[in-house]
Amino acid sequence: MKPLTKEEIKEIYNLPLIELIHRAAEVHKQNFNVREVQISSLVSIKTGGCPEDCAYCPQSAKYQTEIKVHKLMEPEELSEQIDYAKENGVSRLCLGAAWREVRDNRDFDKVLEMVRMITNEGLEVCATFGMINEEQAKKLAEAGLYAYNHNIDTSEEYYNKIITTRDYQDRLNTLKNVRKAGLTICSGGIIGMGESDEDRISMLYTLNLLNPHPESVPINTLVPVKGTPLENQPRVSVWELVRMIATTRIVLPKSMVRLSAGRIELSTEAQALCFLAGANSIFVGEKLLTTPNNDINQDKWLFEVMGLIPKPSVHQLKETEV
Repeated sequence: MKPLTKEEIKEIYNLPLIELIHRAAEVHKQNFNVREVQISSLVSIKTGGCPEDCAYCPQSAKYQTEIKVHKLMEPEELSEQIDYAKENGVSRLCLGAAWREVRDNRDFDKVLEMVRMITNEGLEVCATFGMINEEQAKKLAEAGLYAYNHNIDTSEEYYNKIITTRDYQDRLNTLKNVRKAGLTICSGGIIGMGESDEDRISMLYTLNLLNPHPESVPINTLVPVKGTPLENQPRVSVWELVRMIATTRIVLPKSMVRLSAGRIELSTEAQALCFLAGANSIFVGEKLLTTPNNDINQDKWLFEVMGLIPKPSVHQLKETEV
């Protein structure tokens, strides 16, 4: 599929909202079972103390936040999260560690063991550990990792207003290493950090240049956290989020579009609109790394009302084919 130009993406983004939602819903129906929503769960296996200065992140060591620093958990401590996942229809378990980059040490060996544990339970494993080289990505792939998350966060033009401890090309290099190792890519961004519509369009343009497109694209809305530089940032409106999700669905038609951080602020009706606009993945559990998340029983009720069903993991699909 030929990449769209920035101007073409801008035309889509600026469509009247009702027309944009209708178009996105059609694209969604052409590429997915619209009833299926992937349920993921995110576990912070190492919290806080990160040397990066991402303006949105309470885990940065540079900011005074209420986050308590925790060293890397032991593999056996994951058992509870695996049980929770299997009991609640979760097909993908995502592991997050507040590192700038992966280092080849005993901690990385523990992470590889965690990946093997989760894969052996029939769940997809996604990881987000910061920058990673090709050799490390290959080791994760050999351990059974299915996806690697490394968000580009925003446009290249706006990036240095949010992060100064690495540059945009570092992000893209990590995504190249992930792809070379044969892993699927999970990469999206955050809206509501003070960026313009042009920045949102530019971010989608960058993702659409990746060949193949990311298999998974999280659309986060900023959750302002006290102590971070963006603590007083006003929240984005539901309409901005729906516009972003619908545009993402059209621009990246075969990607899973993840309704991610900030979902707790949305009403049931707003979430329904996001699903209609092409979102087909959510995170469940009390927290998304360090920010609050929706109640699992509320989510089960939402699925029942809308007639949604959990999407099986790739491992579960293989089992049914045998």
